[in-house]
Amino acid sequence: MRYPEDLKDGGTIGFLAPSFGCNIEPYRSAFDHALDKWQSMGYETVLGPNCYVGEGIGISNTPEKCGAEVMEMFCGQEADALISCGGGELMCEILEHVDFARLAQARPKWFMGYSDNTNLIYPLVTLCDTAAIYGPCGAAFGMEPWHVSVRDAYELMTGEKRTVESYPLWERESLRNEENPLQPYYVTEPLALKAYLGGKLIMNPEEEGTELRVTGRLLGGCMDCLVNLLGTKFDGTTSFCEKYREDGILWMLEACDLNVMSIRRAMWQMEQAGWFRHVKGFLFGRALNSEPVMGLDAYQAVLAVAAKYHVPVIMDLDIGHLSPMMPLVVGSVVTVHLRGNHVKVKMEYC
Repeated sequence: MRYPEDLKDGGTIGFLAPSFGCNIEPYRSAFDHALDKWQSMGYETVLGPNCYVGEGIGISNTPEKCGAEVMEMFCGQEADALISCGGGELMCEILEHVDFARLAQARPKWFMGYSDNTNLIYPLVTLCDTAAIYGPCGAAFGMEPWHVSVRDAYELMTGEKRTVESYPLWERESLRNEENPLQPYYVTEPLALKAYLGGKLIMNPEEEGTELRVTGRLLGGCMDCLVNLLGTKFDGTTSFCEKYREDGILWMLEACDLNVMSIRRAMWQMEQAGWFRHVKGFLFGRALNSEPVMGLDAYQAVLAVAAKYHVPVIMDLDIGHLSPMMPLVVGSVVTVHLRGNHVKVKMEYC
C-alpha cells in the first residue's frame, strides 16, 4: 500500500470537483471562507478548473472535463494534497476518463472526500494500491468554528494524528443554509453505538464495562456507489482482498439514498460477488434513510448478511452522511477499540 507524504507547513492544497462543485449557496460562501482560512494558516491553495462550475448533470462539468481535472491535479506538481469540493450524484461517469494505471505510477497525494467521492477513493485503493481519506469535503472547512472532526481531518492530512475517536453528539438536521453558510454542525443527538456478533447484540451504550477490539485493513465507502462499481472494470475488490488476506478486511460502510431494503440488497450483492471472503469485521455509519420498511429495520438490513461471518459488527458509528464523521484512511490497517459507548480507531500505514 502506498501512503502519501504528510501535508507540510506552507504546503499547497489543491481543490477539485470530480462530483459537484461549489457554484451555489451555501457551498460557495463556505468554500470561499475555507480558502481564506487555509491561506491564513499559511497554506497555498490551487483550484482545479471545475471548482465553481455547474455545467454537468450530477457533477460539476462533463465527465470528460471532470476526468481531465482529476488527471491534471493528481499528476501535476503544483498541489501537495487534494480535497474534493463536494459530493454529488454521477461521479461514476468520469471513471472511463481517468487513467488509473497512470495514477498508480504517479507520486501519491492525499485525496479526501466522501459520499460520491467513493467513486475515486475506492479505485485509488483497490486498483492503484494508494491510500485515501474518507472525510469531509472542501466546504466543510469553511464552518466557524471548526468541529473537532474537521480538525481531526486536517491533522490526519498533516500527520499530526493517526488515531481518531467517536464524538459524543451528532447532527440530525443541519442549520446551514444560504443565510448561514458558515454554520457549524448542529449536534443534538447522543451517540448510541451497538455491536453484534453472529447476529446477537453483545454491546450497547448502557454496558460501559464491556469492550471489543478488532483489526483489519480498512476498505469501503458509500454503499450507493460501491454496488454501482461492483462487476465493472473499476472493481478490483476480490484481487485486493486476496492480496491482503493475511490482514483481513475491515469493511467501512454507510449509505445515503439507499433505504433499508436497498441496503439489504446491497449486502447480498456484495456477498455474492465474493467481497466478504476475508472479512474481519464491519463498521457501519448511521443510515441516512433508516426508516423501517415492511418490518425490516436498519440493523437487520445489515445483519441478515453480516451475521453469517461471525465477526464483530459495529453500528451507528460516526461515518458518512449524518455529521460529524471520523476521517479514516481507507487502505490502512486499523485497530478499532470499542468500550461502552466510545470508539477509538488507530490507523497504521503498512
